[in-house]
Amino acid sequence: MEPVETGLLAAIVRFALRRRGAVIALAIIVMAYGLYTLTRTQYDVFPEFASPQVAIRTEAPGLSPEQVEALVTRPIESAVIGAGGITSVLSSSIQGLSAIQVNFSPNIDVYRARQLVAERLVSLPGKLPLEAKPPVLTPLTSSTGTVMVLGLTSASRSLLEVRTTARWLVKPRLLAVPGVAGVVSFGEGVKQFQIQVKPERLLKYHLGLTEVLAAARRATGVRGAGFIETANQRLVLQTEGQSFTPAQLADVVLVHRAGASVRLGDVATVTAAQEPPIGAGLINGQPGIVMVVNAQYGANTLEVTHRLDQALRELRPDLEREGLALHPNLFRPANFIQTAIHNVLSALAIGAVLVIIVLFLFLFNFRTAAISCTAIPLSLLAGIIVMERLGFSLNTMTLGGLAIAIGEIVDDAVIDVENILRRLRENRGQANPRPILQVILAASLEVRAAVVFATLAVILVFFPILTLSGVAGRLFSPLGAAYILAVLASLLVALMVTPALCLLILGRRELPPHDPPVMRRLKNGYRRLLGRVDRHPRLVTLGVILLMGSALAALPFLRGSFLPEFREGHIIVHMVMVPGTSLEESLRLGGRVTRELLKLPYVQSVAQKAGRAEAGGEARGPNASEIEVNLKPGRQPTSVESEIRRVVDQIPGASFTVNTFLTERLEETISGYGAAVVINVFGNDLDVLDHKAQEIVAVLQKIPGAADIQVQSRTGAPQIAIRLKRAALLRWGLDPVSALEAIHTAYQGSLVGQIYQGERVFDTTVILPPQERQTVAALGQLPLRTPNGTYLPLKELADIQATSGRFAVLHQGARRVQTVTCNVTGRNSSALVAEARRRVLSQVSFPPGVYAEFTGTAAAQARAQRDLLFHALLAAVGIVLLVSAIAGHWRNVLLLLLNLPFALAGGVLAVLLTGRTMSLGSLVGFITVFGITLRNAIMMLSHYQHLVAVEGVNWSPEAAVRGASERLAPILMTALVTALGLLPLAIGSQRPGQEIVGALAIVVLGGIATSTALNLLVLPTLALRFGRFADIVNSP
Repeated sequence: MEPVETGLLAAIVRFALRRRGAVIALAIIVMAYGLYTLTRTQYDVFPEFASPQVAIRTEAPGLSPEQVEALVTRPIESAVIGAGGITSVLSSSIQGLSAIQVNFSPNIDVYRARQLVAERLVSLPGKLPLEAKPPVLTPLTSSTGTVMVLGLTSASRSLLEVRTTARWLVKPRLLAVPGVAGVVSFGEGVKQFQIQVKPERLLKYHLGLTEVLAAARRATGVRGAGFIETANQRLVLQTEGQSFTPAQLADVVLVHRAGASVRLGDVATVTAAQEPPIGAGLINGQPGIVMVVNAQYGANTLEVTHRLDQALRELRPDLEREGLALHPNLFRPANFIQTAIHNVLSALAIGAVLVIIVLFLFLFNFRTAAISCTAIPLSLLAGIIVMERLGFSLNTMTLGGLAIAIGEIVDDAVIDVENILRRLRENRGQANPRPILQVILAASLEVRAAVVFATLAVILVFFPILTLSGVAGRLFSPLGAAYILAVLASLLVALMVTPALCLLILGRRELPPHDPPVMRRLKNGYRRLLGRVDRHPRLVTLGVILLMGSALAALPFLRGSFLPEFREGHIIVHMVMVPGTSLEESLRLGGRVTRELLKLPYVQSVAQKAGRAEAGGEARGPNASEIEVNLKPGRQPTSVESEIRRVVDQIPGASFTVNTFLTERLEETISGYGAAVVINVFGNDLDVLDHKAQEIVAVLQKIPGAADIQVQSRTGAPQIAIRLKRAALLRWGLDPVSALEAIHTAYQGSLVGQIYQGERVFDTTVILPPQERQTVAALGQLPLRTPNGTYLPLKELADIQATSGRFAVLHQGARRVQTVTCNVTGRNSSALVAEARRRVLSQVSFPPGVYAEFTGTAAAQARAQRDLLFHALLAAVGIVLLVSAIAGHWRNVLLLLLNLPFALAGGVLAVLLTGRTMSLGSLVGFITVFGITLRNAIMMLSHYQHLVAVEGVNWSPEAAVRGASERLAPILMTALVTALGLLPLAIGSQRPGQEIVGALAIVVLGGIATSTALNLLVLPTLALRFGRFADIVNSP
């Protein structure tokens, strides 16, 4: 063997050998800093998978959905839609609320995006109706957002008192926790002081609502009085005169006539009451307050949860004194994060132990095994350091990338150690031994060029993962980045640390004279097996073809999904009743759902959030509820979603959708809705859109596997149309605005001021008593005062009739849209979408200007598959060019590429035999196994090349067997180490946190099994007959 001592690689290895003390010291520093990084890095289940979003919320009390759309939503959309970097704008206009979500491209800074929207909103004053409040940007949150859901109930206090405590005691304390972006509350009982005007009393005293509003504003108003400046002092004037209690408000004088005063209490009941509710909450069937805590964008969920737990411990004594029960674990994502990270780390630890055992068995030498084992933590920790500096969190995806890199890490070290050990053993037997440093340098460089090429090939194989777009890219790119960083770190360790350790530990020590016992037996058996295989080349070729053919034939039978079912211990059930359903009825049916769910042995708690929160961004009405189902730890069955769906589907009166929290957030990020299949129908005529949506529903109901079919903006919401008679208004001298303001005050309530009680502030409103706001007849009798003092009932000035309308008007990209959603059960989602698209387009006719668009996770899966295929073809071109540079002959290139379909066959059969779905994680697994397989094949053929071109061995059956035998240990160890490292993940693929990487691991295990068999048994036989090595010249 002639040493090669020129070139960059030689310079790096030589430097490491001569400065081995410094190199090893640097390696120790890297490991120490890596361990320190582990203690301060951010842990999460997934990377941040949502693009920057800005939500705009505008309250417009009293306005109908169509009015909100025309007067509020459209002006805001027009203002913000031109901001740079926007990818989509979604909006929902419901009664009294406009909710707009602006999505930006992933490469824009989220704070810059927020600033762009804020700047656009500056131009809005004067363009919105007087009823509309200023648009509010909701706090920035991460893709998962919710960090905790908790609840308050009481057996002794009223709901009004519970809500007041939640608002003024609990909420401020939670908002003070670092990392908390906002707290929204679901539940009736928002306290306010109401001046409940009695119409018959107004008639008695010849007064109108105008006088009541004016008197109430005077009674609750606060004014600053300034100060008095003396020669040496400034005295601040503090005034007191505001009414602070209902009794004081009732004593306020409305008018003074003939020596007698008419007070507010004479025409109204002044009391503390709840404002007209827009939402309500149930906790395990008991009325209560459900509080949702959202974390700030980029906040560490585990740290924020720990601080919230501390705050709740501090609050608990105060709550108990007030007779309130705290329910802190209605939803706690930190539980899943901790379980998921623990499960993945445990699986990696078990895999690492198995890896170490394999290394010791194969190398059978403590020193050589220790050198190889050192490379694993050093390379992984070096990769983690770089990831932390690049802003990656430590999550199941990055941990999965590190796990699948273990095989390459060990292979890098084992190739070096095994070759160095062999060359040192040969050198000891020479008559004139060469210097040990030169032997180690030459032995390391002997394999290093091929390893560099193999590493570059693996990086090219992972190129498609790095170029995935959308949610798929944001999920899987960190996995690819972690893998590549670990492999590059491993390459650097193999170039510098491994040779230095070999010189330090093996250089002057007694070396084992022969291969380890395990390897001797394996090599002897392997040579005999190769001989048998070589005697039946046609049978071997036929077997290869049959295996690949059977795998390809099995592909159509595999069920596909974007992502697997997550076992996060929490289920979200959406319950939608007919439009116009009251909160009371929603709570009644929600209570029945709660009772049925609590009968399931694995359900721990159930919390219903009906309607929308006081300051939340959800555009939901009282007919819609979100039910949080928390499961008992360790009791979650495999088919929990199906079982819960079966339970709720038996309850009549509502439609239900069932999802896990993470799946729903992923689906909402992709399409805006928590469903696998989303069909958007665009057009201008809302009635036409509604009609076409119903036709699509009818089509979907006939497709097997379509479940939870819903129209997002349902029609038929009961309304009361009040159409003012302009002639009557003119005859009596009334203007339309005065009449509308009277109706608004009577039924919505007019805010007249605030009453301050210590640190607590309560709104004061003028409104009719509840019993006066319950019938259409009472509405028609509402008295309106004319300028001449005459009182007329509203029915004399307006036509009042019951009608129906829509609950919400939806927009996408400032265009009207109606949306149909459904989930997929027991079927390939891509196949269902294809069938749905074909049936809808053939059976539903769309008039001009109306068209349908298919999206959702199923469409995202198809898009991700197309992206993977396209970029895989680009990567394949680069791989072929790279392989050609090292293989030297087109026949050798074909031999290398033959491994890839064989690895595909093993992965497909593994998915088929385990009964799993072909998810995006499985596709990434195929890419992973392609890289491992290609690397092993490159190392095998490059070793053949070395034997022929450098050592002068004639290419013959003996040379093929020798080369394969010398590569047996690295290939087997790489395969076994990778397999054993991933085996715990594959076995625990149904455990929390291992759902995606477990699916990946199953594919890799299957692919490694078949590709290793090909590399060891088929490739030498084919290389002997078709390979060309004689004219290849090795140059490092």
